[in-house]
Amino acid sequence: MPLILTRDNVINVLEMSDCMNVVEKAFTEMANGTAVLPLRINITPPDGLSLYMPAYLKEMGALACKVVTVYKNNPSKHDMPTTIGKVLLQDPETGDVICIMDGGYLTAVRTGAVSGVATKYLARKDDGQIAGIFGAGVQAKMQLWAAAIARNLSKAYVYDISDDAAASFIAEMSSKLGIDVIRAETPDQILETADIICTATSSPTPIFDGSKVKAGTHINGIGSHTPAARELDTEIIRKSKVIADSYEACLKEAGDIMIPIDEGAIDKSHLHADLGEIVTGKKPARSDDNEITLFKSNGLAIQDVATAKLVYDRAIEKGIGQTVEI
Repeated sequence: MPLILTRDNVINVLEMSDCMNVVEKAFTEMANGTAVLPLRINITPPDGLSLYMPAYLKEMGALACKVVTVYKNNPSKHDMPTTIGKVLLQDPETGDVICIMDGGYLTAVRTGAVSGVATKYLARKDDGQIAGIFGAGVQAKMQLWAAAIARNLSKAYVYDISDDAAASFIAEMSSKLGIDVIRAETPDQILETADIICTATSSPTPIFDGSKVKAGTHINGIGSHTPAARELDTEIIRKSKVIADSYEACLKEAGDIMIPIDEGAIDKSHLHADLGEIVTGKKPARSDDNEITLFKSNGLAIQDVATAKLVYDRAIEKGIGQTVEI
């Protein structure tokens, strides 16, 4: 009988610091060859996009598939969210589905967690750094939460075209993290002040001038994940040490990387490493405090599988959820 976990159940048991730990282990498995990670499968029904993201982590004993749909007309036509996700967690010994859980909050946290892991290894080590967040939605909040765990932040700036979204972000995150969160009036204000930058927008075109990024900055680029869209311009890609969540995903799905390659500004060798190689020490991370480091995240199923196993284990410990006969 599978365990059913609602969004509230997932929220009840999932903490960012725990998620960062298991996501780091997942990338270690990928680097060590004990992870099975097919590229996601995309199906495009008439009104939307359906994504299937399976993975297996041998050492963690985690086997699952996340199903995500993106239907832009859902809010107006059906009073439903644009993006919907569910995760099916399996017993790797029997193959049986042992848990079906809401994937929305899980996806948000695991995406923040991978940026947190990248920040842990790639950002400068000094305390009191300033974070700058582009975007003020759910994912932007997760990015700041993870950055605050990875580094001892002194304050943060947020830039968003919506006044209401920025105000809500400031109220929630300043209270949650106990630091000053300030509205940036322009993108340049973040570039001038932030040591750690996270881009979490839906923009299909670059959101700031890469030539203005100061030395020593670390950037997490997470908003764009299709070949024709990019948040980051060619200049910032060219001048940064680029770390991918996955070489394959970046070269097939990430416009931030694919477009500069098509322009001839960089070639594939510009990708310094994937995150697993950094985490395991197979390749060096930051070389000095003046280097600009950039982590490009596309979102990998190993993150979902590791997080789903964590959520399931915590739910069993706490006696949360409902079992059903199927």
